[in-house]
Amino acid sequence: MNTSLLDHLRSSLLVADGALGTMLHARGVPMDVCFDGINLSRPDLIRQIHEEYVDAGARLIETNTFGANALSLSKYNLEDQVESLNARGVEVARQAVGNRAYVAGAVGPARGLPHQEYTEADQVRVHSEQIAALAGSGADAIILETFLRLDELKRALAACKEVCSLPAICQLAVDQYGQTDDGAEVVEAFDQLRAAGADVVGVNCRSGPKGLLDALAPVPLSEGLVLSAFPNAGSPVYVDGRFIYEATPEYFAASALRLREQGVRLIGGCCGTMPEHVQAMSRALEGQTIVTRKKVLPIEVRVPARPARPDRPAPAPPAAEPSIVDLVRKRVTVIVELDPPRDLDHGPMVRGAKALKKAGTDALTMADNSLAVTRISNMAVGQIVKEEAGVRPLLHITCRDRNLASLQSQVLGLHALGIDHVLAVTGDPVKFGDQPGASNVYDVSSFELIRLIKQMNEGVGFSGRTLNGRTAFTVAAAFDPNGPNLDRRIRRLERKVEAGADLIMTQPLFDPCQARALHAATRDAGVPIFPGVMPLVSEGNTEFLHNEVPGFVVPDDVRARMARAGRGRKARREGVAIARELIESVLTHFNGLYLITPFNRYPMTVELTEFALQATSREETG
Repeated sequence: MNTSLLDHLRSSLLVADGALGTMLHARGVPMDVCFDGINLSRPDLIRQIHEEYVDAGARLIETNTFGANALSLSKYNLEDQVESLNARGVEVARQAVGNRAYVAGAVGPARGLPHQEYTEADQVRVHSEQIAALAGSGADAIILETFLRLDELKRALAACKEVCSLPAICQLAVDQYGQTDDGAEVVEAFDQLRAAGADVVGVNCRSGPKGLLDALAPVPLSEGLVLSAFPNAGSPVYVDGRFIYEATPEYFAASALRLREQGVRLIGGCCGTMPEHVQAMSRALEGQTIVTRKKVLPIEVRVPARPARPDRPAPAPPAAEPSIVDLVRKRVTVIVELDPPRDLDHGPMVRGAKALKKAGTDALTMADNSLAVTRISNMAVGQIVKEEAGVRPLLHITCRDRNLASLQSQVLGLHALGIDHVLAVTGDPVKFGDQPGASNVYDVSSFELIRLIKQMNEGVGFSGRTLNGRTAFTVAAAFDPNGPNLDRRIRRLERKVEAGADLIMTQPLFDPCQARALHAATRDAGVPIFPGVMPLVSEGNTEFLHNEVPGFVVPDDVRARMARAGRGRKARREGVAIARELIESVLTHFNGLYLITPFNRYPMTVELTEFALQATSREETG
């Protein structure tokens, strides 16, 4: 490239590459190996991936060195190869791109093993060592990315400015509220980074295009500000040992145009993005100019609920009440999902549980840190709503967080508390939640977990030892009825029933015709089906679900209706109206209904619960 990187970004847009780890994993490299070490063991593979991104239109390529600092490399006993791994990373990238693209030396957070002791000074030292190796090998810039904490990124930036004069691109990974893990807002963080010498500031990873657009929305454009954004390809789902992302190249192309409207000049991709996504963005941005006056995007405002005064506990439900399976075989039965809170205030959840109980909800289901975002333990909140609201908890149990010993302990604890309905799920990978440094466990799959829980109903523990008694769990399983290859997904459902699943809860339906098709496909399942219905809340929420969340497919006509409604109260009313149509279709074919509460707006699912039961009552009396 004839022009310096900063000169280019001062006047033009620039498309960067996508994920390296995703490409390596797709080509058979296990997730638990040191990706940085592949610079030495298989440089041809790294070079090929770089070339594919350049051929797709990327004009900035990151080196395969994200974790090539001494602390991170110590996990693989490679801490003495910092210089060689980084130098080789730059060399391979330069060979791949020639003069067609810039090469940015990638630097991620410096983290050792969980038990390893290290100081902030140690982090600065290893960053300095890595950045010096990258700069000395001919990188055009240094990109400091996926930093969860502002203070840590500032230390890495200080190290960068100390050892080289290359342009510094600083990217934070913020949560869904646009904050770093140490509480800094994006606007404040960018101001501090620019004052410390950052040439480009931006956000990457942790969420897809919508999350990054929301995070950048409050950032005012100013003289000399150069913004970057590298979104994930939506949220991943773990299927058959692989992470699958569902955000399409077309969605990324449209999102790239929206990022440009927000003033972003350097646009690339993070986890899950492939050359197809980069090519779509490159083509969409071709001929587009930089934006110096910002288009203001609406932001969904979340108002924290006031802490509630504790209410007098309601009596617990009787121990011998009929199971959900018993109920659904006799009448329409409603399960409602309400997520545990992310903070210490569980008062709104209790109020929601009481309102849903009053509306006629038969069970309240609570996720186990859905999307790998940390929340109050659903076991704790389940017991609270059981005691204070008198509603039956149906708790999710994931295979993600616990090994076999801990899983059995969890199930035994639920039995001791009198909680006897569970949903066995695989669980979203922690890498993409709010604790990306944590580890996935996945000792077993959801199929095996179902079998093991039902084995405990026979008085036998996971290891084969007797339990001196029997549990009495009703075990639900999850089913995704959306997208292609329905026959394959039906076979997976049949395997879950064979493993012992007593009922099935589905991902949300958004097309009334799906209920009939689902009934035809599952008529021989032999267990009750609870089709999912989730009211949409806004146009942005609809597009996010459709494009970024695995298992969610929203038909074009529904997306058009929500687009016309926009956001706010009108959009929520339209979302409820669409959900009513879906409920009518579901109840034509099924006795079970699974309502999913969006953003814990429980008045919406209270209204839909009442609607479902009133519609059933009218049919019976009519």
